Amino acid sequence: MTKPPPIGQVMLDIAGLTLSPIEQELINHRNTGAVILFSRNFQNPEQVAELISGIRAARDGDILIAVDQEGGRVQRFQTGFTRLPAAARFEQAPHLAQSAGWLMAAELLAVGVDFSFAPVLDVDCGVSEIIGDRAFSRDPGQVTLLAGLFKQGMKVAGMAATGKHFPGHGAVALDSHLALPVDERDLDAIRNHDLLPFKQLIADGLEGVMLAHIVYPNIDPNAAGFSPFWIQQVLRKELNFQGVVFSDDLSMEGAASVGGFAERARLAQEAGCDMILVCNNPAAAEQVLETLPDSIDPLREGRLLQMRGKARIGWEQLHESQKWQTITSLIKQFNGN
Repeated sequence: MTKPPPIGQVMLDIAGLTLSPIEQELINHRNTGAVILFSRNFQNPEQVAELISGIRAARDGDILIAVDQEGGRVQRFQTGFTRLPAAARFEQAPHLAQSAGWLMAAELLAVGVDFSFAPVLDVDCGVSEIIGDRAFSRDPGQVTLLAGLFKQGMKVAGMAATGKHFPGHGAVALDSHLALPVDERDLDAIRNHDLLPFKQLIADGLEGVMLAHIVYPNIDPNAAGFSPFWIQQVLRKELNFQGVVFSDDLSMEGAASVGGFAERARLAQEAGCDMILVCNNPAAAEQVLETLPDSIDPLREGRLLQMRGKARIGWEQLHESQKWQTITSLIKQFNGN
């Protein structure tokens, strides 16, 4: 009896509401470790639960299922799911932050998703439209407090948290999906501002961190996601982070400065990323799967498996629970609907 392959290092996406035969093959590739779902993959809770079951069935071994379900502008699953407020709104209602984290996680777990890339730990500096109200506050202390409550709610539901975008995306105007932002600040400025929420939530057991496609030229010439300094020195050693390091999507323009997709993936791997995202470009994903060096690392695999969803209850059972009914009512009331 052959042993199933270890969980891989590449996070892929898929094209539609069901799996194609080619996608089934890619999911079972030795380097595949996760699938991220987008709005195009979602029709309703029943459909996405069936899709997720199909993804798991296609893999001979472990696979993680992820989505961006922060709330506000970034909520991939909507029909049948509770609409969540943007993070910035919790400054008006801090008592709802933990409940919202629980609700987001509980609804996703009920359809089979392992984790959402949340909470956003960026500190809004009033210049980044792509972050903006996705950040909890302009005050690092408030970001730490509110994101910490949101994370606690996720944990109660059974979901690991991923803070993003390390070491901080809030002080650059450019959108890293479209260009490579440059942040001219020095290390002390970032340590005393942007890193504060990461530092506290890491001390509180944060399971995942996603890197920013941003260059901080007065600190290191490499964009953070390709930087051994940011990942190994600051994140791992200085902040003692023991969890999963996720690259941001290598298809973003902010990643293009280092070369083609194979080179981007290799550099991200060498810098210390545990999971490498390649989205919205199937040819690039195939290239990365085929060229990324096999790296058997039980420590990394153990970290990745900590991202598995826990304590799942079914969709109907969730909706019958008093807790879900109470919290959805509070959130809908807060949203004004």
